Amino acid sequence: MLIANRKIAPPDSDKRWKIVEATMRKQGYSHTALIETLHTIQESFGHISDEALKFASDSLNVPPSKAYGVATFYNLFNMIPLGEHVFSLCTGTACYVKGAGEVLEFMKTEYGLEPGQTTPDNKLSFVEARCVGCCGLAPVMLLDGTVVGKLTPDEMKQRIKEWMSHDE
Repeated sequence: MLIANRKIAPPDSDKRWKIVEATMRKQGYSHTALIETLHTIQESFGHISDEALKFASDSLNVPPSKAYGVATFYNLFNMIPLGEHVFSLCTGTACYVKGAGEVLEFMKTEYGLEPGQTTPDNKLSFVEARCVGCCGLAPVMLLDGTVVGKLTPDEMKQRIKEWMSHDE
């Protein structure tokens, strides 16, 4: 529901907010514009910050919990600035049963990264995806957006090491 003349101020004076506002305005500030607005925020800023999520929530009259739920449910949205390379591990049921948990532990011990963290040099971000929709390839990981599946946990670890050393 559009509230007449409703205008929420952007979090700051960054000109990229004009792009976000244009997306919402084009959709009539409807709550149904949430996903499109979040896409625009991410395209404009590289990730969806807490302040951006609040701005979208307030502007579209969507409860903050719903906006957060949408932003964290879809693995294409990032709540943190990402590093140069992104390793995403599917931890959905099929992937977890087939060894994703071992790879999760490997990332902690080998690279000191928990899901949602980026290395101090901003070279690598490790993100966890609840499901990437490739259950037939379980376990699945994405290396800079490239889906890699049907590997044993040990093969996955080796592939990660090769991928990481490729950039050195």
